[in-house]
Amino acid sequence: MAQTLKTAIREYVRACFAGIWIRSDEHDDALATIAAVCRDEGWRLAAWDVDAGLRLPDRDDSAAAPEAHDPLAAVRLAGRLAQGDAPALLVLANFHRFLPSAEVAQATARQVQLGKSQRTFVIVLAPLVDLPPELEKLFVVIEHELPDRDQLATIAREIADEPAELPVGDALDALLDAAAGLTRFEAEGAFSLALVRDGALTPRTIWEVKAQQLQKAGPLALHAGTERFADLGGLAALKEFCLRALGMRAATRAVAPKGVLLLSPPGCGKSAFCKALGQEVARPTLRLDIGALMGSLVGQTEANVRRAIATAEAMAPCVLMIDEIDKGLAGVRGGGQADGGVAARLFGALLTWLADRTSDVFVVATANSVADLPPEFTRAERFDGVFFIDLPQRAEKDAIWGIHRQAYAVATDDPQPTDEQWTGAEISACCRLAALLDLPLRDAAQHVVPVAVAAAEPIAQLRDWASGRCLAADRAGVYRAAPSPRRPRRGVRLDPSTN
Repeated sequence: MAQTLKTAIREYVRACFAGIWIRSDEHDDALATIAAVCRDEGWRLAAWDVDAGLRLPDRDDSAAAPEAHDPLAAVRLAGRLAQGDAPALLVLANFHRFLPSAEVAQATARQVQLGKSQRTFVIVLAPLVDLPPELEKLFVVIEHELPDRDQLATIAREIADEPAELPVGDALDALLDAAAGLTRFEAEGAFSLALVRDGALTPRTIWEVKAQQLQKAGPLALHAGTERFADLGGLAALKEFCLRALGMRAATRAVAPKGVLLLSPPGCGKSAFCKALGQEVARPTLRLDIGALMGSLVGQTEANVRRAIATAEAMAPCVLMIDEIDKGLAGVRGGGQADGGVAARLFGALLTWLADRTSDVFVVATANSVADLPPEFTRAERFDGVFFIDLPQRAEKDAIWGIHRQAYAVATDDPQPTDEQWTGAEISACCRLAALLDLPLRDAAQHVVPVAVAAAEPIAQLRDWASGRCLAADRAGVYRAAPSPRRPRRGVRLDPSTN
Protein backbone atom coordinates (compact mmCIF):
# COMPACT_ATOMS: atom_id res chain seq x y z
CA MET A 1 0.00 0.00 0.00
CA ALA A 2 1.29 3.46 -0.90
CA GLN A 3 2.50 5.60 1.98
CA THR A 4 0.22 8.54 2.76
CA LEU A 5 1.59 12.07 2.64
CA LYS A 6 0.80 12.66 6.32
CA THR A 7 2.74 9.57 7.40
CA ALA A 8 5.68 10.37 5.12
CA ILE A 9 6.02 13.94 6.40
CA ARG A 10 5.91 12.81 10.02
CA GLU A 11 8.55 10.10 9.47
CA TYR A 12 11.00 12.18 7.42
CA VAL A 13 10.87 15.13 9.79
CA ARG A 14 11.44 12.89 12.81
CA ALA A 15 14.36 11.31 10.93
CA CYS A 16 15.73 14.83 10.33
CA PHE A 17 15.62 14.91 6.52
CA ALA A 18 16.08 18.66 6.17
CA GLY A 19 15.28 18.76 2.44
CA ILE A 20 11.93 17.31 1.28
CA TRP A 21 10.54 17.57 -2.25
CA ILE A 22 6.83 16.80 -2.66
CA ARG A 23 5.64 16.15 -6.21
CA SER A 24 2.02 17.22 -6.14
CA ASP A 25 -0.66 18.47 -8.47
CA GLU A 26 -2.76 19.68 -5.53
CA HIS A 27 -0.77 22.18 -3.53
CA ASP A 28 -3.66 23.37 -1.37
CA ASP A 29 -4.48 19.82 -0.27
CA ALA A 30 -0.80 19.03 0.34
CA LEU A 31 -0.34 22.21 2.38
CA ALA A 32 -3.47 21.42 4.41
CA THR A 33 -2.08 17.94 5.13
CA ILE A 34 1.28 19.37 6.24
CA ALA A 35 -0.52 21.92 8.45
CA ALA A 36 -2.55 19.14 10.06
CA VAL A 37 0.64 17.23 10.89
CA CYS A 38 2.21 20.36 12.38
CA ARG A 39 -0.84 21.01 14.57
CA ASP A 40 -0.81 17.41 15.82
CA GLU A 41 2.91 17.44 16.53
CA GLY A 42 3.27 21.03 17.79
CA TRP A 43 5.64 22.00 14.97
CA ARG A 44 5.96 25.48 13.50
CA LEU A 45 4.91 25.98 9.86
CA ALA A 46 5.51 28.75 7.32
CA ALA A 47 4.48 28.75 3.65
CA TRP A 48 5.83 30.85 0.79
CA ASP A 49 4.87 31.51 -2.81
CA VAL A 50 5.97 34.26 -5.14
CA ASP A 51 2.58 35.97 -5.08
CA ALA A 52 1.61 35.96 -1.38
CA GLY A 53 5.09 35.98 0.10
CA LEU A 54 5.68 34.37 3.50
CA ARG A 55 2.67 33.22 5.53
CA LEU A 56 2.10 31.33 8.76
CA PRO A 57 -0.99 29.20 7.97
CA ASP A 58 -0.95 27.49 11.37
CA ARG A 59 -1.16 30.76 13.31
CA ASP A 60 -3.60 33.65 13.52
CA ASP A 61 -0.90 36.33 13.67
CA SER A 62 0.28 35.77 10.11
CA ALA A 63 0.44 39.52 9.60
CA ALA A 64 3.41 39.57 11.97
CA ALA A 65 5.41 37.33 9.64
CA PRO A 66 8.19 39.12 7.75
CA GLU A 67 7.29 39.87 4.14
CA ALA A 68 9.45 38.13 1.57
CA HIS A 69 8.37 37.95 -2.07
CA ASP A 70 11.91 37.34 -3.26
CA PRO A 71 12.80 33.59 -3.44
CA LEU A 72 16.34 34.18 -2.21
CA ALA A 73 15.08 36.08 0.84
CA ALA A 74 12.47 33.38 1.48
CA VAL A 75 15.11 30.66 1.77
CA ARG A 76 17.25 32.77 4.09
CA LEU A 77 14.26 33.34 6.37
CA ALA A 78 14.01 29.61 7.11
CA GLY A 79 16.68 29.85 9.80
CA ARG A 80 14.67 32.49 11.69
CA LEU A 81 11.78 30.08 12.14
CA ALA A 82 13.74 27.86 14.52
CA GLN A 83 12.52 27.91 18.12
CA GLY A 84 14.34 25.58 20.46
CA ASP A 85 14.19 21.90 19.66
CA ALA A 86 10.75 22.02 18.01
CA PRO A 87 10.96 21.46 14.23
CA ALA A 88 10.06 24.37 11.93
CA LEU A 89 8.87 23.66 8.38
CA LEU A 90 9.14 26.11 5.46
CA VAL A 91 6.98 25.09 2.47
CA LEU A 92 8.02 26.66 -0.85
CA ALA A 93 5.37 26.40 -3.56
CA ASN A 94 6.52 25.97 -7.18
CA PHE A 95 10.08 26.69 -6.09
CA HIS A 96 11.51 24.65 -8.99
CA ARG A 97 11.01 27.78 -11.10
CA PHE A 98 13.77 29.59 -9.18
CA LEU A 99 16.34 26.83 -8.67
CA PRO A 100 18.07 27.42 -12.04
CA SER A 101 19.42 30.58 -10.38
CA ALA A 102 22.90 29.84 -8.97
CA GLU A 103 22.28 32.11 -5.97
CA VAL A 104 18.96 30.50 -5.06
CA ALA A 105 20.33 26.96 -5.50
CA GLN A 106 23.37 27.75 -3.33
CA ALA A 107 21.26 29.36 -0.61
CA THR A 108 18.89 26.38 -0.64
CA ALA A 109 21.78 23.92 -0.34
CA ARG A 110 23.27 25.85 2.58
CA GLN A 111 19.93 26.05 4.39
CA VAL A 112 19.25 22.32 4.00
CA GLN A 113 22.70 21.52 5.39
CA LEU A 114 22.13 23.87 8.35
CA GLY A 115 18.65 22.48 8.87
CA LYS A 116 19.86 19.35 10.63
CA SER A 117 21.35 21.37 13.47
CA GLN A 118 18.70 24.14 13.44
CA ARG A 119 15.77 21.70 13.21
CA THR A 120 14.45 23.64 10.18
CA PHE A 121 13.08 21.81 7.15
CA VAL A 122 12.80 23.09 3.59
CA ILE A 123 9.83 21.51 1.76
CA VAL A 124 9.39 22.19 -1.95
CA LEU A 125 5.92 21.70 -3.47
CA ALA A 126 6.09 21.27 -7.24
CA PRO A 127 4.17 19.45 -10.01
CA LEU A 128 7.37 17.74 -11.16
CA VAL A 129 10.74 16.70 -9.79
CA ASP A 130 13.35 19.04 -11.26
CA LEU A 131 16.36 19.19 -8.95
CA PRO A 132 19.65 20.78 -10.03
CA PRO A 133 22.69 18.51 -9.59
CA GLU A 134 23.95 20.34 -6.49
CA LEU A 135 20.66 19.59 -4.66
CA GLU A 136 19.99 16.01 -5.78
CA LYS A 137 21.70 14.40 -2.78
CA LEU A 138 20.17 16.82 -0.28
CA PHE A 139 16.47 16.21 -0.98
CA VAL A 140 14.24 13.21 -0.50
CA VAL A 141 11.28 12.95 -2.91
CA ILE A 142 7.72 12.18 -1.78
CA GLU A 143 4.81 11.52 -4.13
CA HIS A 144 1.49 13.13 -3.20
CA GLU A 145 -0.86 10.36 -4.26
CA LEU A 146 -4.09 10.90 -6.15
CA PRO A 147 -7.25 10.29 -4.08
CA ASP A 148 -8.24 6.66 -3.57
CA ARG A 149 -11.76 5.28 -3.89
CA ASP A 150 -12.64 6.00 -0.26
CA GLN A 151 -11.58 9.64 -0.63
CA LEU A 152 -13.49 9.95 -3.91
CA ALA A 153 -16.59 8.50 -2.23
CA THR A 154 -16.25 11.10 0.54
CA ILE A 155 -16.03 13.90 -2.04
CA ALA A 156 -19.11 12.53 -3.81
CA ARG A 157 -21.10 12.50 -0.57
CA GLU A 158 -20.05 16.09 0.15
CA ILE A 159 -21.10 17.25 -3.35
CA ALA A 160 -24.47 15.47 -3.38
CA ASP A 161 -27.16 17.64 -1.78
CA GLU A 162 -29.82 14.94 -1.66
CA PRO A 163 -29.46 11.20 -0.94
CA ALA A 164 -31.17 10.43 -4.26
CA GLU A 165 -28.33 12.11 -6.13
CA LEU A 166 -25.73 9.67 -4.77
CA PRO A 167 -25.74 6.16 -6.33
CA VAL A 168 -25.33 3.01 -4.27
CA GLY A 169 -24.08 -0.52 -4.86
CA ASP A 170 -22.82 -1.31 -8.35
CA ALA A 171 -23.81 2.17 -9.56
CA LEU A 172 -21.50 3.71 -6.94
CA ASP A 173 -18.69 1.38 -8.01
CA ALA A 174 -19.18 2.50 -11.62
CA LEU A 175 -19.06 6.15 -10.52
CA LEU A 176 -15.83 5.62 -8.58
CA ASP A 177 -14.30 3.71 -11.51
CA ALA A 178 -15.05 6.72 -13.69
CA ALA A 179 -13.55 9.17 -11.17
CA ALA A 180 -10.39 7.15 -10.46
CA GLY A 181 -7.31 9.04 -11.61
CA LEU A 182 -8.77 12.52 -11.09
CA THR A 183 -7.35 14.93 -8.56
CA ARG A 184 -9.53 16.08 -5.69
CA PHE A 185 -10.13 19.40 -7.44
CA GLU A 186 -11.01 17.67 -10.73
CA ALA A 187 -13.31 15.20 -8.98
CA GLU A 188 -15.24 18.00 -7.25
CA GLY A 189 -15.70 19.75 -10.59
CA ALA A 190 -16.73 16.56 -12.40
CA PHE A 191 -19.26 15.60 -9.70
CA SER A 192 -20.73 19.11 -9.74
CA LEU A 193 -21.02 19.07 -13.54
CA ALA A 194 -22.79 15.71 -13.39
CA LEU A 195 -25.35 17.14 -10.95
CA VAL A 196 -25.95 20.13 -13.23
CA ARG A 197 -26.33 18.02 -16.37
CA ASP A 198 -27.97 14.84 -15.15
CA GLY A 199 -29.45 15.79 -11.79
CA ALA A 200 -27.47 12.94 -10.20
CA LEU A 201 -23.93 11.63 -9.96
CA THR A 202 -23.63 9.49 -13.10
CA PRO A 203 -20.46 8.11 -14.73
CA ARG A 204 -21.16 9.56 -18.20
CA THR A 205 -20.14 13.13 -17.40
CA ILE A 206 -17.23 11.94 -15.24
CA TRP A 207 -15.77 10.03 -18.20
CA GLU A 208 -16.05 13.13 -20.36
CA VAL A 209 -14.17 15.24 -17.84
CA LYS A 210 -11.53 12.56 -17.43
CA ALA A 211 -10.99 12.35 -21.20
CA GLN A 212 -10.36 16.10 -21.28
CA GLN A 213 -7.88 15.91 -18.41
CA LEU A 214 -5.96 13.04 -20.02
CA GLN A 215 -5.84 14.90 -23.31
CA LYS A 216 -4.03 17.76 -21.55
CA ALA A 217 -1.61 15.33 -19.92
CA GLY A 218 -0.11 14.39 -23.31
CA PRO A 219 1.02 10.74 -23.53
CA LEU A 220 -2.22 9.20 -22.21
CA ALA A 221 -5.60 9.36 -23.92
CA LEU A 222 -8.91 7.72 -23.09
CA HIS A 223 -10.36 5.65 -25.92
CA ALA A 224 -14.07 6.34 -26.23
CA GLY A 225 -15.01 3.92 -29.04
CA THR A 226 -17.80 1.35 -29.05
CA GLU A 227 -15.98 -1.59 -30.68
CA ARG A 228 -16.81 -5.11 -29.51
CA PHE A 229 -15.44 -8.56 -30.24
CA ALA A 230 -18.45 -9.15 -32.49
CA ASP A 231 -16.98 -6.51 -34.83
CA LEU A 232 -13.69 -8.42 -35.05
CA GLY A 233 -13.52 -11.71 -36.94
CA GLY A 234 -11.22 -14.54 -35.83
CA LEU A 235 -8.65 -14.45 -32.96
CA ALA A 236 -10.70 -16.98 -31.00
CA ALA A 237 -7.87 -18.18 -28.74
CA LEU A 238 -6.67 -14.65 -27.97
CA LYS A 239 -10.19 -13.49 -27.12
CA GLU A 240 -10.78 -16.46 -24.85
CA PHE A 241 -7.43 -16.00 -23.08
CA CYS A 242 -8.02 -12.33 -22.27
CA LEU A 243 -11.65 -12.79 -21.25
CA ARG A 244 -10.63 -15.59 -18.91
CA ALA A 245 -7.77 -13.54 -17.42
CA LEU A 246 -9.98 -10.50 -16.86
CA GLY A 247 -13.25 -12.25 -16.13
CA MET A 248 -12.89 -12.53 -12.36
CA ARG A 249 -13.31 -9.52 -10.09
CA ALA A 250 -10.14 -8.17 -8.54
CA ALA A 251 -11.46 -8.88 -5.04
CA THR A 252 -11.76 -12.62 -5.74
CA ARG A 253 -8.72 -13.04 -8.00
CA ALA A 254 -5.67 -14.59 -6.37
CA VAL A 255 -3.23 -13.44 -9.07
CA ALA A 256 -3.43 -10.09 -10.89
CA PRO A 257 -3.16 -10.31 -14.70
CA LYS A 258 -0.27 -8.53 -16.42
CA GLY A 259 -1.25 -8.33 -20.10
CA VAL A 260 -0.38 -9.62 -23.56
CA LEU A 261 2.07 -8.74 -26.31
CA LEU A 262 0.69 -9.04 -29.85
CA LEU A 263 2.96 -9.56 -32.86
CA SER A 264 1.71 -9.63 -36.44
CA PRO A 265 2.03 -8.10 -39.88
CA PRO A 266 0.22 -4.76 -40.27
CA GLY A 267 -3.55 -4.89 -40.69
CA CYS A 268 -4.25 -8.17 -38.90
CA GLY A 269 -6.38 -6.68 -36.11
CA LYS A 270 -3.99 -5.94 -33.23
CA SER A 271 -5.16 -2.37 -32.62
CA ALA A 272 -8.80 -3.29 -33.21
CA PHE A 273 -8.50 -6.03 -30.59
CA CYS A 274 -7.06 -3.59 -28.04
CA LYS A 275 -9.92 -1.16 -28.56
CA ALA A 276 -12.58 -3.85 -28.29
CA LEU A 277 -11.14 -5.57 -25.21
CA GLY A 278 -12.00 -2.75 -22.82
CA GLN A 279 -15.64 -2.74 -23.94
CA GLU A 280 -15.90 -6.51 -23.52
CA VAL A 281 -14.65 -6.49 -19.93
CA ALA A 282 -16.18 -3.12 -18.92
CA ARG A 283 -12.82 -1.44 -18.31
CA PRO A 284 -11.62 1.96 -19.55
CA THR A 285 -9.06 1.72 -22.34
CA LEU A 286 -6.10 4.08 -22.11
CA ARG A 287 -3.86 4.69 -25.12
CA LEU A 288 -0.21 5.43 -24.31
CA ASP A 289 1.75 7.39 -26.90
CA ILE A 290 5.22 6.06 -26.21
CA GLY A 291 6.88 8.68 -28.38
CA ALA A 292 5.41 11.48 -26.24
CA LEU A 293 7.18 10.04 -23.18
CA MET A 294 10.61 10.82 -24.53
CA GLY A 295 12.38 13.91 -23.23
CA SER A 296 15.68 15.40 -24.27
CA LEU A 297 16.81 16.30 -20.73
CA VAL A 298 18.40 13.79 -18.39
CA GLY A 299 15.71 12.33 -16.15
CA GLN A 300 12.81 13.84 -18.09
CA THR A 301 11.96 10.58 -19.85
CA GLU A 302 11.86 8.61 -16.60
CA ALA A 303 9.72 11.33 -14.99
CA ASN A 304 7.24 11.18 -17.90
CA VAL A 305 7.04 7.40 -17.61
CA ARG A 306 6.46 7.56 -13.85
CA ARG A 307 3.71 10.12 -14.26
CA ALA A 308 1.93 8.13 -17.00
CA ILE A 309 2.21 4.94 -14.94
CA ALA A 310 0.88 6.69 -11.83
CA THR A 311 -2.14 7.94 -13.77
CA ALA A 312 -2.82 4.51 -15.27
CA GLU A 313 -2.54 2.82 -11.89
CA ALA A 314 -4.87 5.38 -10.34
CA MET A 315 -7.45 4.45 -12.99
CA ALA A 316 -7.15 0.71 -12.33
CA PRO A 317 -8.80 -1.57 -13.19
CA CYS A 318 -8.14 -0.55 -16.79
CA VAL A 319 -6.67 -1.68 -20.10
CA LEU A 320 -3.47 0.13 -21.17
CA MET A 321 -2.88 0.00 -24.92
CA ILE A 322 0.69 0.59 -26.15
CA ASP A 323 0.46 0.52 -29.93
CA GLU A 324 3.49 -0.20 -32.14
CA ILE A 325 5.85 -0.41 -29.20
CA ASP A 326 8.61 -1.71 -31.48
CA LYS A 327 8.88 1.70 -33.12
CA GLY A 328 9.02 3.48 -29.77
CA LEU A 329 11.87 1.25 -28.58
CA ALA A 330 13.74 1.17 -31.88
CA GLY A 331 16.72 3.11 -30.49
CA VAL A 332 17.49 0.56 -27.75
CA ARG A 333 19.24 -1.98 -29.96
CA GLY A 334 21.57 0.66 -31.33
CA GLY A 335 23.00 1.30 -27.89
CA GLY A 336 21.24 4.67 -27.54
CA GLN A 337 23.91 6.55 -29.49
CA ALA A 338 21.51 8.14 -31.96
CA ASP A 339 19.20 9.70 -29.36
CA GLY A 340 21.59 10.24 -26.46
CA GLY A 341 20.21 7.24 -24.55
CA VAL A 342 16.62 8.51 -24.36
CA ALA A 343 15.13 5.27 -25.73
CA ALA A 344 17.31 3.20 -23.40
CA ARG A 345 16.11 5.16 -20.36
CA LEU A 346 12.50 4.82 -21.49
CA PHE A 347 12.96 1.10 -22.02
CA GLY A 348 14.54 0.63 -18.61
CA ALA A 349 11.78 2.48 -16.77
CA LEU A 350 9.05 0.65 -18.69
CA LEU A 351 10.72 -2.74 -18.30
CA THR A 352 10.98 -2.35 -14.53
CA TRP A 353 7.31 -1.47 -14.21
CA LEU A 354 6.16 -4.31 -16.47
CA ALA A 355 8.02 -6.84 -14.33
CA ASP A 356 7.22 -5.48 -10.87
CA ARG A 357 3.73 -4.01 -11.12
CA THR A 358 0.99 -5.32 -8.85
CA SER A 359 -1.80 -2.93 -9.88
CA ASP A 360 -4.75 -4.13 -11.94
CA VAL A 361 -3.57 -2.53 -15.19
CA PHE A 362 -3.86 -4.97 -18.12
CA VAL A 363 -1.23 -3.98 -20.70
CA VAL A 364 -1.84 -4.80 -24.36
CA ALA A 365 1.25 -3.97 -26.41
CA THR A 366 1.44 -4.42 -30.19
CA ALA A 367 4.39 -4.74 -32.56
CA ASN A 368 4.83 -5.28 -36.28
CA SER A 369 8.46 -6.37 -36.09
CA VAL A 370 10.86 -8.03 -33.69
CA ALA A 371 13.97 -6.65 -35.36
CA ASP A 372 13.89 -3.53 -33.17
CA LEU A 373 12.33 -5.15 -30.11
CA PRO A 374 14.81 -5.85 -27.28
CA PRO A 375 14.90 -9.60 -26.52
CA GLU A 376 14.37 -9.13 -22.77
CA PHE A 377 11.05 -7.45 -23.50
CA THR A 378 9.40 -10.73 -24.51
CA ARG A 379 10.65 -12.91 -21.67
CA ALA A 380 8.26 -14.59 -19.25
CA GLU A 381 6.59 -12.51 -16.51
CA ARG A 382 6.65 -9.30 -18.54
CA PHE A 383 3.35 -10.43 -20.09
CA ASP A 384 0.94 -13.27 -19.47
CA GLY A 385 1.28 -14.33 -23.09
CA VAL A 386 3.01 -13.37 -26.34
CA PHE A 387 0.65 -14.01 -29.26
CA PHE A 388 1.30 -14.07 -32.99
CA ILE A 389 -1.58 -12.99 -35.20
CA ASP A 390 -1.12 -14.42 -38.68
CA LEU A 391 -3.07 -13.58 -41.81
CA PRO A 392 -6.65 -14.80 -41.40
CA GLN A 393 -7.60 -18.26 -42.64
CA ARG A 394 -10.63 -19.05 -44.78
CA ALA A 395 -13.21 -19.25 -42.00
CA GLU A 396 -11.90 -16.04 -40.41
CA LYS A 397 -11.92 -14.24 -43.76
CA ASP A 398 -15.54 -15.22 -44.36
CA ALA A 399 -16.47 -13.82 -40.95
CA ILE A 400 -14.57 -10.59 -41.68
CA TRP A 401 -16.24 -10.23 -45.07
CA GLY A 402 -19.63 -10.59 -43.40
CA ILE A 403 -18.84 -7.92 -40.80
CA HIS A 404 -17.66 -5.34 -43.33
CA ARG A 405 -20.30 -6.11 -45.95
CA GLN A 406 -22.86 -5.18 -43.34
CA ALA A 407 -20.89 -2.15 -42.13
CA TYR A 408 -20.61 -0.66 -45.65
CA ALA A 409 -23.98 -1.91 -46.95
CA VAL A 410 -22.43 -4.10 -49.65
CA ALA A 411 -24.94 -6.47 -51.24
CA THR A 412 -24.70 -10.05 -50.04
CA ASP A 413 -24.95 -11.36 -53.62
CA ASP A 414 -21.98 -9.26 -54.77
CA PRO A 415 -19.31 -11.95 -55.35
CA GLN A 416 -16.19 -11.39 -53.33
CA PRO A 417 -12.81 -11.24 -55.07
CA THR A 418 -9.85 -13.54 -54.70
CA ASP A 419 -8.48 -12.72 -51.27
CA GLU A 420 -5.38 -14.87 -51.03
CA GLN A 421 -2.86 -13.34 -48.57
CA TRP A 422 -5.30 -10.58 -47.59
CA THR A 423 -5.46 -9.15 -44.07
CA GLY A 424 -8.62 -8.05 -42.32
CA ALA A 425 -7.73 -4.41 -42.97
CA GLU A 426 -7.55 -5.10 -46.71
CA ILE A 427 -10.96 -6.79 -46.66
CA SER A 428 -12.33 -3.72 -44.87
CA ALA A 429 -10.65 -1.44 -47.42
CA CYS A 430 -12.16 -3.37 -50.32
CA CYS A 431 -15.68 -3.06 -48.90
CA ARG A 432 -15.18 0.65 -48.17
CA LEU A 433 -13.87 1.33 -51.68
CA ALA A 434 -16.77 -0.58 -53.19
CA ALA A 435 -19.18 1.68 -51.31
CA LEU A 436 -17.16 4.84 -51.95
CA LEU A 437 -16.62 4.30 -55.71
CA ASP A 438 -19.91 2.46 -56.32
CA LEU A 439 -18.09 -0.55 -57.72
CA PRO A 440 -18.52 -4.30 -57.43
CA LEU A 441 -16.17 -5.91 -54.93
CA ARG A 442 -14.07 -7.52 -57.63
CA ASP A 443 -13.48 -4.16 -59.31
CA ALA A 444 -12.74 -2.47 -56.00
CA ALA A 445 -10.18 -5.19 -55.27
CA GLN A 446 -8.02 -3.88 -58.11
CA HIS A 447 -7.20 -0.90 -55.90
CA VAL A 448 -5.96 -3.09 -53.00
CA VAL A 449 -2.32 -4.20 -52.78
CA PRO A 450 -1.92 -6.85 -50.04
CA VAL A 451 0.79 -6.09 -47.50
CA ALA A 452 1.77 -9.76 -47.61
CA VAL A 453 2.87 -9.18 -51.20
CA ALA A 454 4.38 -5.71 -50.74
CA ALA A 455 6.36 -6.80 -47.67
CA ALA A 456 6.75 -10.51 -48.30
CA GLU A 457 10.30 -10.85 -46.97
CA PRO A 458 9.80 -9.08 -43.59
CA ILE A 459 6.58 -11.02 -42.99
CA ALA A 460 8.32 -14.31 -43.76
CA GLN A 461 11.05 -13.42 -41.26
CA LEU A 462 8.45 -12.50 -38.63
CA ARG A 463 6.65 -15.82 -39.12
CA ASP A 464 9.90 -17.76 -38.81
CA TRP A 465 10.75 -15.93 -35.57
CA ALA A 466 7.29 -16.44 -34.08
CA SER A 467 7.15 -20.14 -34.90
CA GLY A 468 7.66 -21.99 -31.63
CA ARG A 469 8.14 -18.76 -29.63
CA CYS A 470 4.60 -17.33 -29.60
CA LEU A 471 1.08 -18.51 -28.89
CA ALA A 472 -1.34 -18.75 -31.79
CA ALA A 473 -4.14 -16.19 -31.74
CA ASP A 474 -6.66 -18.24 -33.73
CA ARG A 475 -6.31 -21.59 -31.97
CA ALA A 476 -5.06 -22.93 -28.66
CA GLY A 477 -1.38 -23.76 -28.42
CA VAL A 478 1.95 -22.60 -29.77
CA TYR A 479 2.09 -20.96 -33.18
CA ARG A 480 3.75 -23.02 -35.90
CA ALA A 481 4.50 -21.45 -39.24
CA ALA A 482 3.70 -23.46 -42.34
CA PRO A 483 6.92 -24.61 -44.03
CA SER A 484 7.72 -22.40 -46.98
CA PRO A 485 9.02 -23.99 -50.18
CA ARG A 486 12.78 -23.75 -50.51
CA ARG A 487 13.89 -21.65 -53.42
CA PRO A 488 17.15 -22.43 -55.24
CA ARG A 489 19.89 -19.91 -54.77
CA ARG A 490 20.67 -17.82 -57.79
CA GLY A 491 23.48 -19.29 -59.93
CA VAL A 492 23.12 -22.89 -58.63
CA ARG A 493 22.58 -25.52 -61.34
CA LEU A 494 19.69 -27.90 -60.86
CA ASP A 495 20.64 -30.36 -63.59
CA PRO A 496 23.31 -33.03 -62.92
CA SER A 497 26.86 -32.01 -63.66
CA THR A 498 28.41 -33.38 -66.85
CA ASN A 499 31.70 -34.03 -65.04
